[in-house]
Amino acid sequence: MMQSDRINSEHEIVDSLNSVHIRTTSFKQLERPGSIQINVRGAFIVDEDSNSTPPRPNSPSKSISGTRDIRLPHHKANVSHLAVDIGGSLAKLVYFTRDPNGNGGTLNFKNFETEKIDDLIYFMDSLINGDNSNSKGPTDTLFVMATGGGAYKFYDKITAKLKVDIYREDEMECLIVGLDFFITEIPDEVFTYSDEDPMQFTAARADIYPYLLVNIGSGVSIIKVSGPQKFERIGGSSLGGGTLWGILSLLTTAKSFDEMLALAEQGDNAKVDMLVGDIYGGGYSRIGLKATTIASSFGKIFKNKIDAGEDGRSATSSADRFSQADVSRSLLYAVSNNIGQIAYLQAQNHNLEHIYFGGSFIRGHRQTMNALSFAIRFWSKGKQMAYFLRHEGYLGAVGAFIKRQPNNWGRRNSTGDEIQNRQH
Repeated sequence: MMQSDRINSEHEIVDSLNSVHIRTTSFKQLERPGSIQINVRGAFIVDEDSNSTPPRPNSPSKSISGTRDIRLPHHKANVSHLAVDIGGSLAKLVYFTRDPNGNGGTLNFKNFETEKIDDLIYFMDSLINGDNSNSKGPTDTLFVMATGGGAYKFYDKITAKLKVDIYREDEMECLIVGLDFFITEIPDEVFTYSDEDPMQFTAARADIYPYLLVNIGSGVSIIKVSGPQKFERIGGSSLGGGTLWGILSLLTTAKSFDEMLALAEQGDNAKVDMLVGDIYGGGYSRIGLKATTIASSFGKIFKNKIDAGEDGRSATSSADRFSQADVSRSLLYAVSNNIGQIAYLQAQNHNLEHIYFGGSFIRGHRQTMNALSFAIRFWSKGKQMAYFLRHEGYLGAVGAFIKRQPNNWGRRNSTGDEIQNRQH
């Protein structure tokens, strides 16, 4: 069939999961939207001070806060889609833009509060239907790969506004595909963390299975991954990011999750929590408890009210005595410590050594990562570590973006122009 500058026909493409219809376009059509062979050779994370160039050997440690874009200097193939993971609290967007000088392009990351879904749709509309020549070719149509609960909840609204086909992908599958991609393909992505030894990067591993993924969003899902596309949700908790967000919305004046984390950064939980030292006057070394170990989250609040002669029903004086920052840090520790202990117990139960933490709850926040790391080290008696990712909140979105990869792709089997030329 002859190609023309206009769309003249429709072809039915049958996928193993769904039957979908897509419009053919004037550029060489991919197998279906979402089928993309990414050339990750030379990929690197763009830091604020890197000026879009690869980091120098022995360069200083990267910043933890904020999600950085990923440069793909050798990727030149067409990208027919963008991907979005819409959770209960946050929506995460991943899209590709070409380098204006023809030197590959960039994988971009952006998030929105789900309650402000119109902001997300407006931004996606600017990418799909706007004049952004860097995100699409002159005749390309950008499709949407969507995952998360919001891919169903907001499907009609997004479709009506964008007027493009939206392909919904399984949320758990996308999480695993995204994590596998980051573990194996992106340098300086996976790291361990503690206050004493912050952000130590780990080398990429070929033998990544089995492992445990603890995905912390509004709630918590704990997933055992035995191999590619082989996974099982073995546990979870309703006490996750949504818990922290909801309770702090009641107890503080913070208007966003980032404001809450900023408050926690400034707080001192020892003014709110009852510590081991408050009970014993020091540590309890026989069972491995330091004086600073939390014995009871929020344990000082009621005691201090009684000591002050309050009847337990007045909230005004208590609110004045306990700062919002201290309360924020206490609750952050309570939620994080609980998740960390549950994660360790699941790893023990299923004999899993490597524990990865992902999800938009973490957001590169030092106190959160330190609490999760401490829990894993404490309960494992130092035998296991918590692993984090610089793009921890985007596992699902990246998984949706690359989910339909062909076999034998990646940095070690790059499908870029050079290898394609050698094969023909």
